[in-house]
Amino acid sequence: MVAKTSVNRAMLALRPPTAAVLVAWVWIALVGGCAGPTRAPHGAVLRIAEIDHLGDPRRQASTRLVVEGLDAEIASMPQRALSRYELAIKTDPGNPFAYLALARHYAASADSERALEHLDRAQSLLDPDGALYPWAEPHLRGLRGWALEEAGRSVDAGPLLAEARRLAPSVWGDGRLEASELR
Repeated sequence: MVAKTSVNRAMLALRPPTAAVLVAWVWIALVGGCAGPTRAPHGAVLRIAEIDHLGDPRRQASTRLVVEGLDAEIASMPQRALSRYELAIKTDPGNPFAYLALARHYAASADSERALEHLDRAQSLLDPDGALYPWAEPHLRGLRGWALEEAGRSVDAGPLLAEARRLAPSVWGDGRLEASELR
């Protein structure tokens, strides 16, 4: 009986892939269809504070640190924000939202090389799940465009920023992602 209880608890534990699957099921239930989520509804974007309860306790703690970092950026405390993002990654190295926030931080600081590096990591962590990616897509495209523009690669940046504007005009209309818009 003890073994069965521990197996049941292990099966019920919410881990990051399970959370992504649950989000996909909710998406399918709300939108309908069998193909699963391939695109978020027009204008729908990821807001990190809305998902800080997802995942195991380590992921939740890490995501709360990301929210604290975004709050610090909103309060014009970029060094505190940076320390929160770095601590979020130490807490959970697989948290794509920490890398996404860091990419935004470095894009805002005109450090395009670091922005692109963290953006690549965020995208590699988001793509395999597929369920959370549609809501992150405008940010991934827009941040890449913003960083490329900062690097002087306007020809490459233009289509990405245009796509981000099309997907989420209320957030990406100005070609930038404020900490408050990601929070």
